[in-house]
Amino acid sequence: MLERTVDLTGDPRIGIGYDIHPLLPERKLVLGGVEIENPVGLSGHSDADALVHAICDAVLGALCLGDLGEHFPETDEFRDISSLELLRRVRVLMEDRGYRLGNVDSVIHAESPKMAPYRDRMAGNIAEALGVSSDEVSVKATRGEGMGPVGEGRAMAARAVVILFPRGD
Repeated sequence: MLERTVDLTGDPRIGIGYDIHPLLPERKLVLGGVEIENPVGLSGHSDADALVHAICDAVLGALCLGDLGEHFPETDEFRDISSLELLRRVRVLMEDRGYRLGNVDSVIHAESPKMAPYRDRMAGNIAEALGVSSDEVSVKATRGEGMGPVGEGRAMAARAVVILFPRGD
């Protein structure tokens, strides 16, 4: 695991995260910990949940702890692991450094399927993994409008921003 020494006292910390995965047949589509009925899913070493990966990277970035691949490399230990489990482990890193989540704002970039029916469940899963209320987790979606790998239906991506506050305990 990556070890860095950073003074994290006092001020809030902001982090951003981004993830993109190609779409492949015969893979489950998992976003925000929700398995979505779809003919193609995201390719990746874990469950390839791009939304949760972006949130993990945002938290790690706010803590100046590198990225998801540094903490959870492509080894047998993490093959097909639930990304929500990775997020729980990132939460431990956050709490061990004396921080709590203020909120998450995220957006899924996907041409299809429609994400609206799943957003509340995604927010609930992410909130549970981070130990917060689902009121602190925003999940939105947008399309690629025919442009680039997302718009052409070859990939899905996600972006996230988080703010962390010192726990003060």
